[in-house]
Amino acid sequence: MDLRQLRYFLAVAKEKHFGRAAQSLNIVQPALSMQIRALEEELGGALFQRTSRRVELTEAGKVFEIQALRTIAQAEFARQSTQRALRGETGTVRIGFAGNAIFSGTLMRDIRRFHLASPDVEVTIEEIAPHRQVEAIRAGLLDIGYTPDHSTLRSPGIHAQSVGEWGILVALADDHPLAMHTKITLPMLADKPLVLYEAHDVDERLTVLLSQALGERLHIAHRTGSSLNVLAFAAAGLGLALVPKPLQQISIPGLTYRELNAPEMTANLMLISRADENSAAVQAWLKGINSDKS
Repeated sequence: MDLRQLRYFLAVAKEKHFGRAAQSLNIVQPALSMQIRALEEELGGALFQRTSRRVELTEAGKVFEIQALRTIAQAEFARQSTQRALRGETGTVRIGFAGNAIFSGTLMRDIRRFHLASPDVEVTIEEIAPHRQVEAIRAGLLDIGYTPDHSTLRSPGIHAQSVGEWGILVALADDHPLAMHTKITLPMLADKPLVLYEAHDVDERLTVLLSQALGERLHIAHRTGSSLNVLAFAAAGLGLALVPKPLQQISIPGLTYRELNAPEMTANLMLISRADENSAAVQAWLKGINSDKS
């Protein structure tokens, strides 16, 4: 038996008349009668008691009606569930983040937008160091990454796109001599202890620009992978922290922010994913990002 035969059976059971059932199904009555007979032969007994005026279900037919309704409903549920999965309305999107994803509001905005469009998709987020996000995506442990730009983003099979760029601020103790200035220039940083994010190559471009501007007078005193650690070092007076502009919303006792007058120095945020991504849910996430940019 197949779903078509079940639908034919249910139509006859509802109409209690082969002619009306055939009309509702938009088929000719002989074709309907033939399908019902084939179904009864397969099951080994009559499903209907036929008279010249009406058709009634047999006891076996009543049992079969219950099961046929369940089967049709389950088939419809399977169809709808599969179609929703193909449209990216169900499933899971696993996200790793670092850098400005949180403090800029970018990640929260993207989660909110995606949840409104696909409320049944599970979204998980985890803070992961930038240089580990590419590894996790290639290993299938992560679907999406929010990370500052760095060289490993050019790895085969990884797609990267910019989702934000900001200026650089100097975070420093409020009693630091440079705190009296509204803007700080690069020459003012000469010989001053600086606090930067951990080495790897996430801050490679910033370090190169600082080296070009300050030469031997560049003094990197501390490196750390945590934004709060960077700001804590600065608030404690252990150095001047160069941080992305979105971090200025973080208020720490004894810490103040000043604009760095160096427009060539910027911080960015990249969204990375598999170039050959086949998950409909992840594809829906990426499509939402690109629709925001268009």
